[in-house]
Amino acid sequence: MEELRKSDFYFDLPEELIAQDPLEDRSNSRLLLLDKSNGRIEHHIFKDIIDYLRPGDCLVLNNTKVLPARLLGVKEDTGAGIEVLLLKRREHDVWETLVKPGRKAKPGTQILFGDGCLRAEVLEVVEEGNRLIRFTYDGIFEEVLDRLGEMPLPPYITHKLQDKNRYQTVYAKHDGSAAAPTAGLHFTRKLLQQIEEKGIETAYVTLHVGLGTFRPVKADKILEHHMHSESYQVTEEAAEKINRAKARGGRVICVGTTSCRTVESAAREDGRVESGSNDTSIFIYPGYQFKVMDCLITNFHLPESTLVMLVSALAGRENVLHAYEEAIGEQYRFFSFGDAMFLTDSFTKDNK
Repeated sequence: MEELRKSDFYFDLPEELIAQDPLEDRSNSRLLLLDKSNGRIEHHIFKDIIDYLRPGDCLVLNNTKVLPARLLGVKEDTGAGIEVLLLKRREHDVWETLVKPGRKAKPGTQILFGDGCLRAEVLEVVEEGNRLIRFTYDGIFEEVLDRLGEMPLPPYITHKLQDKNRYQTVYAKHDGSAAAPTAGLHFTRKLLQQIEEKGIETAYVTLHVGLGTFRPVKADKILEHHMHSESYQVTEEAAEKINRAKARGGRVICVGTTSCRTVESAAREDGRVESGSNDTSIFIYPGYQFKVMDCLITNFHLPESTLVMLVSALAGRENVLHAYEEAIGEQYRFFSFGDAMFLTDSFTKDNK
């Protein structure tokens, strides 16, 4: 197999197709169906997804919750503005963070947020210039963060988010992500209820999304790209549901690349998913043999990103790039607040 290069996954995206705001009705976004075997395409509305799910299938969703992880503060000694982005909790009140401007955040620096009810001290500089910071506060950290923090929207979204919950799935449960698992943003509680009533099981896994997911691939040869580690958990109940679906010939349909990376990381060679908690830095690109996932519901991703590579591993690079080209022609909305695609093995409706 010829060595894959970053440029193999390039496409030209007009800036006006980057969705800046979420739709009023989550399930009204558009849905592109892509047959992963032959590249055939159909256009639908997201709520139509239920017609293409079959009793016996298992839908895997990532129930991580996005922290309002962007904090705007000032240096205690100079009053200079400083931004802190929470990346990963290291221990109770110590977090690994991204600080801007970093040169102002030497070890020992004291930072104040809001009315001073949240303070931070820079402890040390770690890999890639990230800072370990210890926070002090009265009360419960999550409540303080909810009051002072902003959602860490990706840099390509320039509009201010009016409602924090719109960058959160309706089933978000476990705090810990620096970004939303965006494929799940299309589901409403009503749609999930209809899916369960149809006989499709839903299995919830947790992968806390780090900003490494969105880091650009800098290496020209993609095998030289270093994936960042993220923590995940698969409960016994979720593993049982996924394994049961596989055993009875149902499809495992992952909602989003994070759910995909979770089940593929938790799978044994024979395809059985094991419960437990672990870290993963799995990198999925064309040539990868999927052990668990059969189909994928996902958003439209950035050119040359690891996420486009993952999608191409499932449906073939040429099929995916052709689908993206058609989506651009049809003025689909791209990225976090954009439209969705379903990489499937069948366009046959199941209207039972």
